[in-house]
Amino acid sequence: MTENEISKIVFDCAMKVHRALGPGLLESSYEACMFYELRKAGVLVEKQKPLPLIYEDVKLEVGYRVDLIIENKVILEIKSVEALNDVHTAQVLTYLKLSSCKLGMLLNFMSLLLKTE
Repeated sequence: MTENEISKIVFDCAMKVHRALGPGLLESSYEACMFYELRKAGVLVEKQKPLPLIYEDVKLEVGYRVDLIIENKVILEIKSVEALNDVHTAQVLTYLKLSSCKLGMLLNFMSLLLKTE
């Protein structure tokens, strides 16, 4: 399955969750529902996966945790904030740099209209 195919599944699941719950809940609520929907869609998904930093052959556990990793190819970072800002984008870019994933999705469930960044 390609990253584009996975992203369509992710977005479809996110739309279903957003329609059912609406904006304003905690990020953990949306994460749990997305995990459930993605598994129901038949994709491999891991939640709160630790992501170590490798520095000069040393593996450092510095507390990075990816919200959801789908099919070991796509990182999904879930937010429930008034507005996304540069630090949220930087977080996804950092996760991409530290992982073997090529696509990162940043979803903000607080908005009235769901969109990806």
